Amino acid sequence: MIGNIIAWIIIGLIAGAIAKLIMPGEDPGGIIITIIIGIVGAFIGGWIVSLFGGQGVTGLNVGSIIVAIIGAIVLLAIYRLIVGRRVT
Repeated sequence: MIGNIIAWIIIGLIAGAIAKLIMPGEDPGGIIITIIIGIVGAFIGGWIVSLFGGQGVTGLNVGSIIVAIIGAIVLLAIYRLIVGRRVT
């Protein structure tokens, strides 16, 4: 159980950081928001991949990280749309 939580945090950190590198720009929030976006992005990416018949996030491996990055990019784009409207 603790190992799974740590794996999700590590995947979230990696996915959030890579998503932020792929989509550079100013975002409110620091490393905690990046981790949260990565973790939630992993769930979103897993859901998107499962819609096409694939496996979602299955552990600490390259495939899971790629899925999490896809989800984190989608979530980061949505986050920027929502927060961008508020901060005007």
